[in-house]
Amino acid sequence: MSLKPLTASFFQQPTLELARSLLGMLLVKETEAGTASGWIVETEAYIGPGDRAAHSFGNRRTARTEVMFGPPGHAYTYVMHTHCLLNVVSGPVDHPEVVLIRAIEPCMGTELMYERRGRDKKERELTSGPGKLTKALGITMDDYGRPLFESPLYIAEGKAFGPVETGTRIGIENSGEARDYPWRFWIGGNRFVSK
Repeated sequence: MSLKPLTASFFQQPTLELARSLLGMLLVKETEAGTASGWIVETEAYIGPGDRAAHSFGNRRTARTEVMFGPPGHAYTYVMHTHCLLNVVSGPVDHPEVVLIRAIEPCMGTELMYERRGRDKKERELTSGPGKLTKALGITMDDYGRPLFESPLYIAEGKAFGPVETGTRIGIENSGEARDYPWRFWIGGNRFVSK
C-alpha cells in the first residue's frame, strides 16, 4: 500500500468540498512506537466567521485558533473534555475554516491502537469518534500546526467507499441556526461512523 502524502494543493478546495473529498483518504501517524493509520469515514465542516459552531466565529483570533488563519492543509488540534481532536485547516489564508475528522476505519497498526485504547475495546470502538481516533493513532497537542502533507502526521491517497451521506453536525446544540447546517459527511453503512 502506498503511503505517499497528498500534495498541499489537495487541501486548496472549498471547505464543504474538502470535507467530502477527505472521505476514503488515509490518515497516517508515525511515532516511535510504530505507524498507525485509518481510512477517514466521517467529517464535519466548520465555515469560519459566520458559523456559530466554529471556534473562529466572528473572526475570533486567539493563540488557540491562530493556525486556522494560516494556509490550508495544516493540523488544528485542540482539547475538548480531555480528548484531543484533529481538524484540517481549510479555506484560504485569513479565512479560518476547518474540517473535523470525526471517525476512521482502522487500516494499519491495529495492535498499536489496542495498546493505546485498551485491550477490552471492540474493534468498532477503537476509532469511531473524534477523541477515540486521535488516541488510537497517537495524535496529540504536539501535532498542532503540522502540515498534513508530510511525515509524521499526514493524509495519503485512500480508496473508494460507498455512498456519501450528509446530515447535521453533532454536539453543537447551543449554536443557534448553525446546529441545523447539513455539514456532516459520512460513508453510508460504515460501522466506524460515530453515530
